[in-house]
Amino acid sequence: MDRTVVLITGCSSGIGLHLALRLASDPSQSFKVYATMRDLKAQGPLWEAAQARRCPSGSLEILQLDVRDSDSVAAARARVTEGRVDVLVCNAGRGLVGPLEAHVTGAMSSVLDVNVAGTVRTLQAFLPDMKQRRSGRVLVTGSMGGLMGLPFNAVYCASKFALEGLCESLAVLLPSFGVHVSLIECGPVHTAFQEKLEGGLGGALDSADTKTRDHFFCYQRHCERVFREAAQDPEEVTEVFLKALRAPQPALRYFSTEHFLPLVRLRFDDPSGCSYVAAMRRAVFED
Repeated sequence: MDRTVVLITGCSSGIGLHLALRLASDPSQSFKVYATMRDLKAQGPLWEAAQARRCPSGSLEILQLDVRDSDSVAAARARVTEGRVDVLVCNAGRGLVGPLEAHVTGAMSSVLDVNVAGTVRTLQAFLPDMKQRRSGRVLVTGSMGGLMGLPFNAVYCASKFALEGLCESLAVLLPSFGVHVSLIECGPVHTAFQEKLEGGLGGALDSADTKTRDHFFCYQRHCERVFREAAQDPEEVTEVFLKALRAPQPALRYFSTEHFLPLVRLRFDDPSGCSYVAAMRRAVFED
């Protein structure tokens, strides 16, 4: 029986690493996983974890793939020995947190390039074959920051909002070709994501005015509380990916947690946005 061929971007750490391990070590041995990352110097933790999990021989292969470079994406695709990818997981992403005026142009460009353009480049490389074969699944790592605006996350949220529009548009078209797109909407997860923020936490914070900096410190305290109360283990999130992967009729959106759904619903219950803005201001700045 042919194994399901899965290619995942952004596997050096976090959700990508855990998902690659979960699939490669699945008791059914029904997956061949191509775990990709921008810098192969970072592959050590994945190999070590794969050995600890006793992943069967041939179930996991690590490839270099930089979503910022179309040639790199094409080279990774060419190294898939099966000649096809059944499930594409667009997981590579960058974060950016701080006052808008504290972000340097390079940091903003990098986040948009990886999160939005990088996803588009990856889809452009793999979708044509899926459409031709009339079979395929695409899973995209979404975020609550793509469903509601978060203070001090303006550029990051802009990138994740863009992914919502991208995937929703494709979800209307692709079932005609036997291809399905799903967003896995994640809340806070215990990973190194915060440690890898573009420009560091807060960016060039000194360039912001005093009141904005005070608000940012308030936001930091809010985030610490949210992480204590609601952050998930990556293993828990990978099970949501697996649910979407195995669903006979995949939904467009899967939520790793219901903790934030009341705020999401508030956005749509009041299309003017007033109720959501007021609720988020209270939650972050008045608690």
